[in-house]
Amino acid sequence: MKLPLFVLLSLSVTALSAAYAAPPSTTVAKPVVAAKPAVAAKPTAGAALDLNAADASTLAREMRGIGESKARAIVDYRRIHGPFRSIDDLALVKGIGARTIELNRAKLRVGLVTPGRNATR
Repeated sequence: MKLPLFVLLSLSVTALSAAYAAPPSTTVAKPVVAAKPAVAAKPTAGAALDLNAADASTLAREMRGIGESKARAIVDYRRIHGPFRSIDDLALVKGIGARTIELNRAKLRVGLVTPGRNATR
């Protein structure tokens, strides 16, 4: 009985594939990597960013349209004029407009405002 050439080729390819397949006992397990510790300054998913407590690097990292220099300007404004009373007070910081406030409004909050802390407004 003569077999067609394509059948002979497929049989030989199958035999070679089986011969070169690694036995299941030689598979290497992936190493277990420990999870990185959480950074305290970074807010968790769903948590709002407090304008009165966040540092400049956190503000720059978490807010859209805010780089390092604008984040420093927010912190400097807060240090000089006291805590923000509302999210809209961000417009008082030079270079921050309504568009930037609206881009970030959902992820921002204003923490407790304590009277007497540089309250010059």
